[in-house]
Amino acid sequence: MENKTFTISVYSENNVGLLNRISGIFLKRHINILSLNVSESEIENVSRFIIVVDTTEKWVQNIVGQIEKQIEVIKAFYHVDEETIFLESALFKIHSSLLFDERQIQNIIKESHSEIVTVSRDYFVISKSGKRSEIEELYERFKPFGIMQFVRSGRISVSKEKMEISTLLEELS
Repeated sequence: MENKTFTISVYSENNVGLLNRISGIFLKRHINILSLNVSESEIENVSRFIIVVDTTEKWVQNIVGQIEKQIEVIKAFYHVDEETIFLESALFKIHSSLLFDERQIQNIIKESHSEIVTVSRDYFVISKSGKRSEIEELYERFKPFGIMQFVRSGRISVSKEKMEISTLLEELS
């Protein structure tokens, strides 16, 4: 079996220590987490973990099974990229003088469909949402001008198909 990128969605109660136990499942198998995001879900009082890994389907099935054994976990799913809609976000902090002195910076912002979030005397901040490759390309384009700070979020994603988590939760109530 060949390695693929999988997005694992975990619906759980929001309890202290769960993230540590979930990351331990990956650690035991020597599988690196490429991206991790935890947030509220569409269901009140239920958190959603989005975990991105590069592994085989056999391993991801095993991992999802282990995650579901955690008491606080309600349900876990996995998807390949073609089954999801996903984005990442990034912020770039760049010296303000470049915004006005380098016409190319303005062109890069426009061509990449980025937006200026704030401008101050010393710096300006650009926001970009998109695929990781789009953010990496923008990073490479800004790099020659000097990036003061850079941060990228983990992947956020929704499945293309309806996930029956809401129905499952209604049945459990």
